[in-house]
Formats: sequence, C-alpha cells, structure tokens
Amino acid sequence: MDHPVDLDLATLHPAVDDPALNSMNFLNEVAGHWPDAVSLAAGRPYEEFFDDDAPGRWLDRFRRHLADDLGQQPEQVRRTLFQYGRTKGIIHHLIARNLAVDEDVHVDDEAVVVTVGCQEAMLLVLRALRAGPSDVLLAVAPTYVGLTGAARLVDLPVRPVAGGPTGIDLADLRIQLRRARGEGLRPRACYVMPDFANPSGTSMPVVDRRRLLDLAAEEDLLLIEDNPYGLFPAGDADRRPTLKALDTRRRVVYLGSFAKTVLPGARIGYLVADQRVAGADGAVGLFADQLAKIKSMVTVNTSPLAQAVIGGALLEHGCSLVAANRRERAAYTRNRDHLLAGLRQRFPAGSPVRWNAPAGGFFVVVTVPFPVDDALLRRSAERYGVLWTPMAHFYDDGRPVDALRLSVSAVTPEQIDLGLDRLAALITDELARLPAAPSGDR
Repeated sequence: MDHPVDLDLATLHPAVDDPALNSMNFLNEVAGHWPDAVSLAAGRPYEEFFDDDAPGRWLDRFRRHLADDLGQQPEQVRRTLFQYGRTKGIIHHLIARNLAVDEDVHVDDEAVVVTVGCQEAMLLVLRALRAGPSDVLLAVAPTYVGLTGAARLVDLPVRPVAGGPTGIDLADLRIQLRRARGEGLRPRACYVMPDFANPSGTSMPVVDRRRLLDLAAEEDLLLIEDNPYGLFPAGDADRRPTLKALDTRRRVVYLGSFAKTVLPGARIGYLVADQRVAGADGAVGLFADQLAKIKSMVTVNTSPLAQAVIGGALLEHGCSLVAANRRERAAYTRNRDHLLAGLRQRFPAGSPVRWNAPAGGFFVVVTVPFPVDDALLRRSAERYGVLWTPMAHFYDDGRPVDALRLSVSAVTPEQIDLGLDRLAALITDELARLPAAPSGDR
C-alpha cells in the first residue's frame, strides 16, 4: 500500500540526513536489530553493579541535604524537586565540590551548568561559538560522532586534526590553525578527549597536555575537553591531571557526565565555562551565563528529580566518585586484559591483524587488511553473531577505514571469549577472500 508523502527531505535542515546523525542513530540502535548477537559495540557502563534500591536512597539523601544542609523548609524542598528549576541546575555546588575533590579543579559554582547528558553540553557550547559563516571547529580525528553531529546541527564545519599514539599531533594543530586563518576562517575551538578517547582509546601524556595549553594561549584558541572516561585507568596506574586542572589561563571549557560513573539512565551531564565574557555595556560575566541563556531555549532546565538522584550519589560518597567506582574500574581492567589476551591468542605474531593496547577506558581498536563498513557489520551480525563498530563512523570524509572498535565495558569475560571466537571466524573468512599476492612478493 502506498503512503502519501507529506514532507520532502530536501526541504528540511541538511543535518537531518547528515552521515554523522545517521551514524549516531545506527550505533545507538544496532544491538536492537540483532539482539542475539554478542555486542562488543556498545560503549555503555557495566550493568552488573546496578542497584535497584540506589536511586531511591540517593533521592532521600539529596532531600535531606536540601533541608538539613541548605535550610529549606518542606514546601521549598518539594518545590525544588517537583517544580521547574533554575536553568543552571540545582546540584551545581556539588559538581563543583566533586571537581575539586576528584580532579583538583577549583571553579565557582556559578561556572557550572547542569545539562541533559553531555550531549546537550556540547550543543550549547557549539551553538554559542558559531557566530558567523567563517567560524570553524577543530577536532582530533577520529572524533566522537556525537560531537560531529552536534556541530552539523549548528552549521559549524569541523576540520580534523591528526591524532596519533599520543592523542594529538600538536604540529598538525598549528598547521590547521594557520591554514584555516589563511582561508579567511576563524577557528573557535579545538575538541579533545585526552583520557582514553572514544573511539581510539588513546591518552595524552602530561607533557603534551601542557604544550597544548601553551599553544592554545599563543593562538588564542579555546579547548573543549570532554572527559567521560577519566576515572577508569587500567590496573593501578595513576590518573593524569585533566587539561582543566592544568589550565591557569581559562583556555578550557570542560564537559563532564555521570553516565559512566553513576547512572546512565539519569541523563545528567554538565559543563564548566569559567571564561569571562565582556558585554557591550562593559559588564563582565561568565561564559556559563551565556550558555545558560541558550539552554533556557533548548531544554528550559534539567530534570530536578534526575539531578537529585545524582546529587544524592555524590553526597553519599563525600562528593568523590573515585572510590565509588573501584569495582567498575576493576571490571573494565579485567575485561580489557581479557580482550587483549584473547586477541593475542587468536591472532599470533605474523598475523596481519593489529590492535592497540589503551591504558584504560572502554575501547580497543583493531586494524585489519580489508575495508570495514556497515555492510560488513551486518554480515558479522547476521552470519557470525557478533557486533562491533566500524571506525569509519568516526571520520568525516566518507572513505573506508580498515579498522573496527571493540568495547569491553558492558560484557563479561565469557561474552568476550564468545565474541572474539566469532570475530576471528569473520576475519579469517575475510582474509581468505583477499586476492592472493603475486608469487614474486615476499
């Protein structure tokens, strides 16, 4: 039966059919298409530690905080939790305390804006920075597809900066800045994920973090630091200071999330924007204030009940999430080690299959000698029963990429073994399909 057409896609904003937005939907829904496949695709937190009683307990803890610590009367407590709230949020003071305790980042409470996940934080920052058609954003490639998609929604072109094993090629960043300015463009910021980046898994050495901050100051460039995985170094390794912790010149807009460290279903993220903004009247305010104005027209405010759950979790742990995530950190370390050992077992020395060994986080990148695309993923799901993520989704040029991303965060060691067995079968069959090298080659 034919259905009448009411709208033409060509009349909608170009972003709705942009590959970045299509990728985000595809990656979010891929497991639902093949529920029986082992998923090494999802970058979701480990579910075995979810506690059915925790949200209610955390909500009660935050309610007591409002009454006992902040002196609110019962009607005020109800209003705080059940009414529309302030645009910047109601747990901004607890987030500032958490940053001081866990990250040695010290900012005024008013520099914090609580958002609907980290995705809204990205959108607000990019919307504010995109002031005209000459504005561009730089981003380390490969880049988290959510950042690319958010930039599309605000018509902000994204220019790639080379990444590499240390997380960013500083020489290439300077080249890209000079090139953009030579074309009459205005680079507004560079997006980076210094700790266990999605999707590459790479981390930036401290010396390069300091050099990046120096370069940003020299070039009058903002840095957008996204840090969802920083609490999860593998083993007993020390955590590296964030860019924001090293930032003495207010070069860094910091994006955070409680999805990986507390509860993804709460959908609570935040941004820290302590940069000073001068108005036309000479008055000076915070960049966070300007971003809150935009938020008031996007989501009005972030769910107070969801914030209260996260606020209670922070209070329960003295506003430190380091100790609260020890089990999760151990699980991710165990899974990472198990995955790497499994890859070595299935692809021994001499194999054309290669992979990196990130120092923590959720992701490992496997490189193979053939193109990896969505068609291969579908074949992998349907015929082999294993899911993973094509790395092509994290590049913006549409070219095939001979690599795939494996996630260790939401699986057990037994699922990793089964998934790797199935992945090895797929790769073995794909290698057999490659044309034979000429007999003269060695």
